[in-house]
Amino acid sequence: MEVGVRLFGNNPNNPTCGESQFRRWTGGKLATMPGPATCQILEAMWPQYKAEQLFGSPAQADPQAPANDLEERVRMTAEEALEGADVTASASISDNTIDELRDQVTATARQYHRRSPVQAYEEGDRLRLAIERQRDRTQVPAQQQQLMILNGQAAALLSVAAFDLGFFPSARSLARTAALFGETTRFTPLQAYADGTLAFIAYHTGNATEAVAKATRALSYGGLGDTAHRRLQAIKARAHAHLGDVASARQAILLSAEDRHGKRDELHDDVAGEFAFTLERLAMSTSTTALLIGDAMQAEANARRALDLIQQRPSEEQSAHVRAGAAADLAHARLLADDVDGAADALQPVWDVPAEHRQTGIVVRTARIGHHLTRPQYHGAQVPTALRERIEDFNRVSPPHRIGPHVGLLAIES
Repeated sequence: MEVGVRLFGNNPNNPTCGESQFRRWTGGKLATMPGPATCQILEAMWPQYKAEQLFGSPAQADPQAPANDLEERVRMTAEEALEGADVTASASISDNTIDELRDQVTATARQYHRRSPVQAYEEGDRLRLAIERQRDRTQVPAQQQQLMILNGQAAALLSVAAFDLGFFPSARSLARTAALFGETTRFTPLQAYADGTLAFIAYHTGNATEAVAKATRALSYGGLGDTAHRRLQAIKARAHAHLGDVASARQAILLSAEDRHGKRDELHDDVAGEFAFTLERLAMSTSTTALLIGDAMQAEANARRALDLIQQRPSEEQSAHVRAGAAADLAHARLLADDVDGAADALQPVWDVPAEHRQTGIVVRTARIGHHLTRPQYHGAQVPTALRERIEDFNRVSPPHRIGPHVGLLAIES
């Protein structure tokens, strides 16, 4: 627009470029050259090229090009084809479009553990925008209901990604958005998941009493499966531990491991993925809670259980976050028993986590270990000093530290 104004003045008839037109240009779907004015603007923006070069045939594709580039191109083509096929004169959309969006939400949730927090956020935001576009195209109440549920699920995934990046205020806002969609649609599993997320954001930002209240409220909702109850009791146990209420923390731990009635719900069990709460994640969470209440034996036992359980899964289903979190908890438990060499050995899986995957949970756990190693009995000792320095280097390049300062993170680490 600025180039058009500079060339032709502030004229309402200046050429513009919408999203669909841009996609035709970049997708090689141009039948004829754009108008002279458009070509003049493009040549002013890229003076090293003529318009014919800009719209000419692309160079032969490199057979060694990364597979993920091809995957992204195929994905975009599939989405554009479906969107083009869904053109209708009525105030509704095809049910196939909703099915496709539901499949994409499910895939995003189930692949979350393989993405870095930045990748997960970008993917979730793209999905949210796609859902919003379809909501604007239908007036059918049943379709609006389904799209609001899907929108809430996308917001819930975005909330987790924002938390993993250390953006706690934004994570809280996105979780409230998900909760609102759950409340509006009366889809209680989504509402419970969002309230659970708000609970763990609360205790990570120093509001453990609020965390207990939110987890307790979420447990009162109907229509929840056993997985949802397991997750909420684990969150409640951690909140009680932050408050120093050992008895309540232990009671919630017992309830989180309780065999219930085999109930399922459409979010935690059917969509699953990041919405699920696997047994290894439960064991890791219980280990962290045990550390907070000073029970090193239970912490080590549950950390070992988490590592054993995750090892039994196929490699593509193993969560590096859970493995690293459990390994860090195991190291911390050994430190409480003054086993520094054992702690150093336990931390080996942590160092394998790439910088872009070092999310808030891992940063907080390792930072607590680093803080423990500052105790007077370790001053001047070679292994504790080396471990502390390595932890500092490890966390310094993590997204929660590299992207910017985040409310609550530094306080939690200490």
